Amino acid sequence: MSSDSTPSITSLYPEYRTTTRLDHLRSTAYSYLDAQSHTYLDYTGSGLCSSFQLAAHEARLASTLYGNPHSVNPTSEAATIAVEQTRKRILKHFDADPEEYAVIFTPNATGAARLVGEGYQYKRGGRLVLSADNHNSVNGMREFAKRKGAKVEYVGISGTDMRIKEHDVIEKLPTRYAGVMGKVRKVVTVPVKGCLGHLSSAPDPVGRIALPMSEKQQYQNHQHQSTGKTEERKEGGERRNGLFAYPAQSNFTGVRHPLHWVPLAQSRGYDVLLDAAAYLPTSRLDLSGDIKPEFIIVSWYKLFGYPTGVGSLIVKRSALAKLRRPWFSGGTVKAVTVGVKWHQLSDRLEEAFEDGTVNFLSIPEVTVGLDWLDSKDNPPPPSASSPSSPCPSPDSTDSNGERNGVGGMEILETRVRCLTGYFLERLQNLRHSDGRRMVEIYGPTDTKMRGGSVAFNLLDARGKYVDERLVAFESAAAGISLRTGCFCNPGAGEAAFGLDIWTSFSRLPLPTLWRMWRGQGRDKELSFEELLRVLGLPTAGGIRVSFGVASNERDVDRFFEFVEKTYRDRVTGKEGLPDRMGC
Repeated sequence: MSSDSTPSITSLYPEYRTTTRLDHLRSTAYSYLDAQSHTYLDYTGSGLCSSFQLAAHEARLASTLYGNPHSVNPTSEAATIAVEQTRKRILKHFDADPEEYAVIFTPNATGAARLVGEGYQYKRGGRLVLSADNHNSVNGMREFAKRKGAKVEYVGISGTDMRIKEHDVIEKLPTRYAGVMGKVRKVVTVPVKGCLGHLSSAPDPVGRIALPMSEKQQYQNHQHQSTGKTEERKEGGERRNGLFAYPAQSNFTGVRHPLHWVPLAQSRGYDVLLDAAAYLPTSRLDLSGDIKPEFIIVSWYKLFGYPTGVGSLIVKRSALAKLRRPWFSGGTVKAVTVGVKWHQLSDRLEEAFEDGTVNFLSIPEVTVGLDWLDSKDNPPPPSASSPSSPCPSPDSTDSNGERNGVGGMEILETRVRCLTGYFLERLQNLRHSDGRRMVEIYGPTDTKMRGGSVAFNLLDARGKYVDERLVAFESAAAGISLRTGCFCNPGAGEAAFGLDIWTSFSRLPLPTLWRMWRGQGRDKELSFEELLRVLGLPTAGGIRVSFGVASNERDVDRFFEFVEKTYRDRVTGKEGLPDRMGC
């Protein structure tokens, strides 16, 4: 049975017709794809950069000089202004109150997760609760938590759609302290603790942040909104139970986990870290309502391809009180002495957490990228492309009189949803000539509560897995970019293959277990291929296809043409494939 029997995308998803604006962008701003005969299906790995963004970057650098921002000379001032404008633009994108949230620039989402992991202060008996469906950048936070004496717990994945049940989340978030569900005990004056809590200009030997009066007052106003002097403290309000970290969207299956878990966890006494890296490229996260995580991590290249090397920790100013910096560096300190081992972190919240010089030449491109995504069809204001702004507005017209820019996240989300549903429909129809299915899908097979990532494995004519390494090599030769492997998400991989890790490890002899847990130098560690044999895995992961701003129906067609031509009725093997080095 051929996937050609599948109805057209517009018959299945009539709303796809409303996204034709993106077809114009494919032929102009992303024309390099067709010029190179390339099919790009790895938007969860990285977004793509438009020609508009590159032109804006060139125009900005050609018209303005930028220098290290840690000074007051003209080039430093220019860099400082550009960086601060970008912070404001990011908060605007999230509709976040700048008095409530701050933007800290990091190299990527991983760097943002590390800031939280290394700095978060757990109370006695505190917990780090992680969803099993998490990127390794978040999984790695458990190492910091264990060293601090916190208990690490995972919330498991259930069912063939690989979702997490809400009652399992609640079970893993016990309310240790009486009253954290919201009962107000009394009105008290509460000293603010942590790295924001040293609210004086006196030297602080442990490196807490001394805020200037404007930020002190801002923070105090946030804490004492009713009277400016006192705070209604919830029972247990100072004794938080720990940290809950999960992704808004799985980078493995595309599953979208409920955002209402944020206030749910907070009501049970937990701070929340939301990994938004896979969610934000096709959806907007609104921080003006009830969904207000303490920490949000993001890599900007995931949204619009450029710049790389720039991420952000978007953090509640009040949550910074729970972070302690384990060290200091250039740019983070107000003063350091050598004769006496003393230092004081920067007065500014953001600078105290930004190690060294920020990427001041690339950070302003985040503004360009967000403007590119958010641009609408409405005519731009007269000053949108004024002489003082070297970059053309995304809402300005191109040489053919047609609009530039994506047109808002809504149109992008619609297109990705339609393409994902169409892809899943055709994927499930793939069959060998004898009627055997050609695909095993991991995660939802419809578009309900999911994003634009689809994980699966191909099955050969015998019903055996087609080795993902073979698919990687052969798809690359066909000019198709997709992702293979375990996608840095071991929990989802274990669920996909039904692995019981403890049972697998229990079969090992003690010397092998000792090598795994303790090791005696890297030369004594298990190789990745040995680990696969221990776990009894038939393959090391899967194939992931994901859609984004420049995707179209022809990309889907090319993928299925490749799969049907290459793997239908074929018996595959592992001969000649190199050893896997890791996952």
